[in-house]
Parts: sequence; C-alpha cells; structure tokens
Amino acid sequence: MDSLSSLIDDLLDDLGRPGMPWQAGTIVASILLGWLVTRLVQVWWHRRRGDADSVAHTGVDSFTRVVSPLLVVGFLGLGEFLLDKYRFHTNIVKVAIPIFCSLAVIRLVFYLLRRVFARRGQLGETFVTFEKIFVLVVWVAVALYIAGMWPDIFHFLDSYQLQYGPKKSSRVSLADILQAIVSVVVLLMLALWAGTALEERLMGLTTLHSSLRAALARVSRAVLIVGAVLLSLNLVGIDLTVLSVFGGALGVGLGLGMQRIASNYVSGFIILLERSLSIGDMISVTNFTGKVTQINTRYTVLQGLDGVETVVPNEMLISGAVQNQSLSHRRVRAGTKLTVAYGSDLDVVMPLLVAQAVGTPRVLEEPAPGCSLSRFGPDGYELDLGFWIADPENGQGGVASEINKKIYALVSSGQIRLGYPSVDTRLLDNHIASVVARITQPAGEVPPPAP
Repeated sequence: MDSLSSLIDDLLDDLGRPGMPWQAGTIVASILLGWLVTRLVQVWWHRRRGDADSVAHTGVDSFTRVVSPLLVVGFLGLGEFLLDKYRFHTNIVKVAIPIFCSLAVIRLVFYLLRRVFARRGQLGETFVTFEKIFVLVVWVAVALYIAGMWPDIFHFLDSYQLQYGPKKSSRVSLADILQAIVSVVVLLMLALWAGTALEERLMGLTTLHSSLRAALARVSRAVLIVGAVLLSLNLVGIDLTVLSVFGGALGVGLGLGMQRIASNYVSGFIILLERSLSIGDMISVTNFTGKVTQINTRYTVLQGLDGVETVVPNEMLISGAVQNQSLSHRRVRAGTKLTVAYGSDLDVVMPLLVAQAVGTPRVLEEPAPGCSLSRFGPDGYELDLGFWIADPENGQGGVASEINKKIYALVSSGQIRLGYPSVDTRLLDNHIASVVARITQPAGEVPPPAP
C-alpha cells in the first residue's frame, strides 16, 4: 500500500509541474508514430505482394497489430530518455510503458493462438472465453506491477516451498513452478507457431510434390515441438535422463493399447513418403468415395461430391484396397446407357450418339467417345455410350446430364426411337366368361359350369 500511495503522490505531483505537457505530448506522439509506421509497413507490404488476399493469407495484417504497441513502447522509451536528459519528470510516461507492453503481450498471444489453433477463421466459444480470461489476468498483473506489489508477491511465492522426493529432501518453490510452466508454454507456443508458418511456406512451394511437402511439414513441426520440450525441460532444470523412463513407459503403452494409434501415424508417413496418394486425388476406399483434401499423420480427409467430409484412418489406406482415379493419370471413363427400339438402324444411331458426346464440355477428344452394343434386351438394343474426362474430382453426373439432354432432343425430334417394355395382356375367353358369371350371379344360385 505504501508503494501505491507513493505512485499516486508522484502522479499528482507531475500534474502540477510545468513538464506535464511534455509527458502528455510524448505519449500522444508515440501513439501516432507507432500507428503511422505500422500503416506504412502495411502499405509497403500490400504493394510488394500485389493484392490484399496474399497479405491476409500470410498473416501480416494480424501481426502488425502486435507491432503497433511495440513501436509505441519503443517511442515511449526514447521519450523517457530525452525527458530524463533535460531534467523533466517522467512518472506518467513510466506508467504508460507497462500498459502498452501488456497490450502488445495480449495481441501477441492472440496472434499465436489464432494462427495455431483457429481453423478456417472460426473460433469456438472455449477459445473466446480463454482469451477473455487471459486479458483479465494480464491487466490484473499490470495493475499489480504499476502499484509496486510484484516484489511482495514474488517474495511470498518464493518463500512457500514444496518438498518432494523419497525423503522429502528436495524443495521447490511456487515461483519456480510458475516460471517453469510459463517457460514451457511460451516455448511450445513459439514452436507451434513456427511449425504452422513453415507448413504454410512449404505447402506454397509448387515445385515440390504435394505429398513431399506435407511430409516435410509434418516432420518439421514434430522436430520443433520435440526441441521446444527438451529445451524447456533443460531450462526448468529437469534431468533429461528421466526421459528414458518415460520412453520405456511409452513402449509398454504402445504394446498394450496404442497399437492402432501408432499404426495410423506410421501409415501416414508411409503414404506421404511413397506418394501413393496426393491432395486432390479422387479415391474410393471401402464404402467411401471423395477427393483427398488433407493428409495428416493420423488420418486422411475425403470430401465427397455432396460436400460431406469423411475422416479415414491412415491404416485403412495401407492395409486395404484403394481405388485411385488419378494415380498415374487423371483420365477417367464415364458413360450413359440407353435402349433403342428393335428395327432401328444401328449404323445410323450409334454414330449419332457419339456425335452428341463430342464437343461437350469436359469430354476429352482423346481417347475419343465411343458407342457399343451391350446386349439384346427384352425391350430393344441396349447401347453404351462411353466418354473420357480429366477432372474426376468434379464428378460424372454433370457431364452425363448434358449428353443425356442432347440425346433427349434427338428422341423428341424422332431421330431415335427408344425401346419400351411390352406386356401381353391377352386372356382366354372362357376364363373371362367364368369370372364374369361368378360376379353377376345372384346369391344362393349355383352358376352354370363353364363350357
């Protein structure tokens, strides 16, 4: 409380001094300069990249929100130095510096969390709640720092020690535990952010195969996370030899109940390295068909033509049969069937059907469309009109529909006669007479026998 009272007295004393306008001007000038420099950086980056979409994709607009308060802190520090040099009081400037530092920390944490955990720009309620709690904690910490209560709090945490070990001979303070937690969290967040940035950079390299890019991104992220964990443990003071015990426990866990999880992870790396699947391939596995949109280390995401996404464990893609419509080439045969009436001239009808497929959008000229006589059906000649497309991920229904509409125009004009099912409805005359007599005979009378 003495520190808080002293701070209030100093601030009230500065308000009545002639140097007060200089402190206020320093704060306002620092804010304006920070905003101006940030704006110039944004404009320069927009002009360099050429469009706003690329800037938003790289996250520069979001990161400049972090740079702006940092620049303000830098200008405030410079202003404090100049004011001290010319014998002006700087109590108000000293209070403004931690406030803008806390703002920079909040925006930096938000930037890292959104870059790492936010999916497709959407934030869950839990994520938003955590952000609000973090903001509250940071501002409370800043208020305690400005009030001068941090040394007392740190002394209390450092004096309260916990005993551990078989004989409780080792001690650790609450301050050490909090410092260890903060260091581990900070290093892991930086590792995840670096992994995400590196993954985006690798996925943008069109000169590399998509599977190789995905494999390098997964491996690099794993290496960064492992390195961050080892470094944080070393900073905390934990002996790294204890990891041998953890490794043994992990091996037992894999042997007892984590075989499927480990198998999926290993299968994911095998798929990425051998390039049997690539992002954008149209595949079919068991009862699922769709375009590969993601290849992760544990699972692969298939997006069907109806927009439904299926999460397929990687083990299924290794141990089972997979139909890949674009492994060595992207040409896929599609077709439509129809039945023409008996008596139709097939030498005229079949070339006419082929002509309807030629020139239709998405239909390839080579291999050329073709028409074949499948079999002689009960209602007419069953014909199969086949054609090839080069974009199986867009489905076959659209192009088949366009060709069927052209065939319908030929049917409407009478150039093609479709086969219709015929049913023999003839009955024996005496059977009809017997049925009619039974229906019309009055009750109680015996109908005459049928002739």
